[in-house]
Amino acid sequence: MNLLIKKKFIILALILLFAGGCLYFLFRPKTPPEDRAYTLRRQTLATTVSFSGEINAEEKAVLAFPTSGKLSWVGVKRGDTVSAGQLIASLDQTQLRKQLQRALNVYDKTRRNFDQVRDDTSVRKVTDADTIDDQFKRILESAQYDLNNSVIDVELQQLTIDYANLFTPIQGIVTRVDAPNAGVNITPQSAVFEVINPATVYFSALIDQTEIANITESMTGEIVLDAFPELPLRGTVQSISFTPQPGETGTVYEAKLLLLSPDLSRFRLGMTGDVTFTLDQKKDVLSVPLRYILTEDEKDFVLKKAGNGTKKTQIETGDEINGNVVVTSGLAEGDIIYEFPD
Repeated sequence: MNLLIKKKFIILALILLFAGGCLYFLFRPKTPPEDRAYTLRRQTLATTVSFSGEINAEEKAVLAFPTSGKLSWVGVKRGDTVSAGQLIASLDQTQLRKQLQRALNVYDKTRRNFDQVRDDTSVRKVTDADTIDDQFKRILESAQYDLNNSVIDVELQQLTIDYANLFTPIQGIVTRVDAPNAGVNITPQSAVFEVINPATVYFSALIDQTEIANITESMTGEIVLDAFPELPLRGTVQSISFTPQPGETGTVYEAKLLLLSPDLSRFRLGMTGDVTFTLDQKKDVLSVPLRYILTEDEKDFVLKKAGNGTKKTQIETGDEINGNVVVTSGLAEGDIIYEFPD
């Protein structure tokens, strides 16, 4: 009988122990998984805006002959460095110089005729000092017009020879040579040369009209080019266009940014990238991501770690910057919080 009672007590104790364990696991404080945890730390929060753009140049020249002709000399190739005023190509001037000589001959003849007419009218004045015959006046004026036209023909022919030489108006690097070989007949469209001054490259950013009020001249932004993602640059806004950029789907304005880099030669026209401007900045503040905050009755709460569990804790908050909320009271650096369960 005593053995039976003892067994009953043992069974009852096991049942109570099992029930107690179940109750503990059901009602014990639960700590959310660590992948949902966030540790508070002091940091700098910044409000930023970003815009896309590309490398362009202030000084670039697209050069072509004004007339067709035979290309007699090409003095540059792609990649060459040229100085302002340097001759880079010439057309054959044999025919042009013969035409100039012909114009000079015509001018000489016209000049002699004018001198003769002037002498004739002067004799007429002497013999008839009281009146000048209108016919002689018209003859003299006509001779003067012929002489003027002859001078203009010579000047135009000289300009034709001058235009047969192609000079670069700027210093820089030759980036385009459509006709690299002499001896071929060309047209203005088939022999184009391009020179770009790498010292004048800038970043051209397209600013949407909704953000144009936030960007001003002399602002500095961080530029990251797609070609050099590991090399962030600094750029200062030189100017913002007064009229929208043509050809764009929306209303955008061009902002020219001077690149603050000691070596501009590495950059190429058309390189794309993004520029980021910092509009507002708060340093050394405690903040938490917005998703960790629960708002009830216009009060903000977080799920703070407390011992082996968590505690719903009220906090005071400040500004929200890029998805992070500044915490002014209720939490301290190093505190751990969790996302509220769904």
